[in-house]
Amino acid sequence: MLTSRKAPEPLMLVFLFLALVLLLFVAVTLANMVIEQVVTDLPALINAACEKSVIKSISLSMYAGLVATLISLVLGIPAAYILARKDFFAKGFVESVLDIPVVVPHTVAGIALLTIFGANGLLGAPLESYIQFRDAFAGIVIAMLFVSAPFLTNSVREGFQNIDPRLENTARSLGAPMWKAFLFVTLPLAARHIMAGSIMCWARAISEFGAVVIIAYYPMIGPTLVYDRYLSYGLSASRPIAVLLILVTLTIFIAVRLLSAGWRIYDKD
Repeated sequence: MLTSRKAPEPLMLVFLFLALVLLLFVAVTLANMVIEQVVTDLPALINAACEKSVIKSISLSMYAGLVATLISLVLGIPAAYILARKDFFAKGFVESVLDIPVVVPHTVAGIALLTIFGANGLLGAPLESYIQFRDAFAGIVIAMLFVSAPFLTNSVREGFQNIDPRLENTARSLGAPMWKAFLFVTLPLAARHIMAGSIMCWARAISEFGAVVIIAYYPMIGPTLVYDRYLSYGLSASRPIAVLLILVTLTIFIAVRLLSAGWRIYDKD
């Protein structure tokens, strides 16, 4: 028996076209730089991949981003739970404050952090004998944490909001203390949102430049090294490092995404 195929909705065709424009905008921009580098000057890319300073700066980006993400998890999960479960006075103001790092210019964020964690800063001065933030690893982490934490907090808050509170109440009614209900009921059900938020937080952290370069130009992370090479030697010297940074982050990003796909078993549906 012949069956007639349903024609696609006009609105869906418009959405597909706009989605394709967005995809091409991102993909062509990145692919053009990578392909041009590979085709026109592959030896420079290989040399960059073998250069110790490049490997060190990219590794430092990854490591500092990971530390910033772990701190964001420790601080962001409790904040996300309170925002998802509780209504309180000035809640909208609190949410806005936590989201400000997303919209504030990151050079401004760097200056703000410098006034707090610099040698004469509010916290930097009394802590100077114990920990250095200016031109130090701690400064890089602080800058990455500031700009990336909102991505994790918002994702986890959305995960908690999607969980029916009656599941927690059922666990409590069976004698589980609050911490046990949170740890064994709420947290696993929000696992995918926590994972997705962590990926976005880490990705945003390792791409940060503006805040990092103000509070900690040294030791150089990947984006700082690209900027430094561009100012010192021009596009031909900075592009191989930029391409290498794109390839490394893209590979890790895809790998983590594939691993997180298996976490669908924790979805509430």
